[in-house]
Amino acid sequence: MTTREVEHEITVSAPAEAVYRLIAEVGNWPRIFPPTIYVDQVERDGDTERIRIWASANGEAKDWTSRRTLDPVRLRVGFRQEVPAAPVAAMGGAWIIEPRSETESRVRLLHDYRAIDDAPDSLEWIDRAVDRNSRSELAALKENVELAHAAEDLTFSFEDTVRIAGSAKDVYDFVNEADRWSERLPHVAKVRLEEDTPGLQTLEMDTRAKDGSTHTTKSYRVTFPPHRIAYKQVTLPALMTLHTGYWTFTEDDGGTVASSQHTVTLNTANIARVLGTGATVEDARAYVRTALSTNSTATLGHAKRYAEERAAGRRD
Repeated sequence: MTTREVEHEITVSAPAEAVYRLIAEVGNWPRIFPPTIYVDQVERDGDTERIRIWASANGEAKDWTSRRTLDPVRLRVGFRQEVPAAPVAAMGGAWIIEPRSETESRVRLLHDYRAIDDAPDSLEWIDRAVDRNSRSELAALKENVELAHAAEDLTFSFEDTVRIAGSAKDVYDFVNEADRWSERLPHVAKVRLEEDTPGLQTLEMDTRAKDGSTHTTKSYRVTFPPHRIAYKQVTLPALMTLHTGYWTFTEDDGGTVASSQHTVTLNTANIARVLGTGATVEDARAYVRTALSTNSTATLGHAKRYAEERAAGRRD
């Protein structure tokens, strides 16, 4: 079997310990690395953890399970895919962070991998995916660390919540069945939903704004029925450089608590063009929050009506 070994590296203007912490905290990866959609920590035992990662590769959404070994002393994070996604037969490697000075580090990203049946086309596909994602991850890591303080005020999260006299499953079904949103939600003009792999969705949607205009967005969604749907938007409106979030559905004695959470990073370069000269970061924050909250609240409201009508029907 042919094993490829490749290495990518980048220099980061930040202390090595800070870079290590960022890489070690894998739950932040959807906000740091463009290909990463969602990460679920399956288990943790000391410095070893088992994680499941959903990410895009060459325009396709894939998922795999990895084991990681964290070494904060040597500033090294080893990883090995436990259940690789075809056409990968085996994949592993390491992040190695080397101090160059008190304010600068060298980050090395190592990979070793094999293709199923040593197929040349598959190996070429993996070569391209590893090269593209590694360059993207390292560039994003560099940008995120170097601009961390500057971007701190530009990234924010918020949540909208409703209480529903119905089951979590019915509310989940409404949000999960996004292919029916153009029939069920007035602000959705058109939807294209693909789910070639169960639980991993590609959602393209044309949404109507208050002024009657429409804009198209594309998201990857990861579903955990019937309690959670996580997503990452990959085509973004002009005022955002990041939009991730999740829907949660939690049952209690009174019914279901349904929430929509958003995490956003503002694109300051477009504030004046979109909102006019003199508009501030706070203006952009309020505009984006209102736009997203209006849509998610509307969706939760329709999901509430759907679930409560179904609950009433069962009682009749």
